[in-house]
Amino acid sequence: MVIFLSFTAEQVLAQQKQIKIPEDISKLLQQYACLACHKADARVVGPAYVDVAKKKYTNAQIVELIYKPKPSNWPGYPPMFPMKNVPEKDALKIAAWINSLANKRS
Repeated sequence: MVIFLSFTAEQVLAQQKQIKIPEDISKLLQQYACLACHKADARVVGPAYVDVAKKKYTNAQIVELIYKPKPSNWPGYPPMFPMKNVPEKDALKIAAWINSLANKRS
């Protein structure tokens, strides 16, 4: 029996554009439940990380926003819950990775 898989051009392009999250960052994003509301390259409940990177926040500013979100920065999105449980060293790693996405397309 031969099974043929059919993909639309959009599906193939979407798979090719998908951003690979490094394993260490993926673990942090899972540990702190970030992936419940965010994806690297697509809007979920919150903005895509590539869209956050386009705002050109510094790493320190992203960390501050993790702890004290400013809903006015993201109109059209529900307010983010303050994530004060994320240690600063982990928040800085996440922030640096987000900023590394500045040249990626969403």
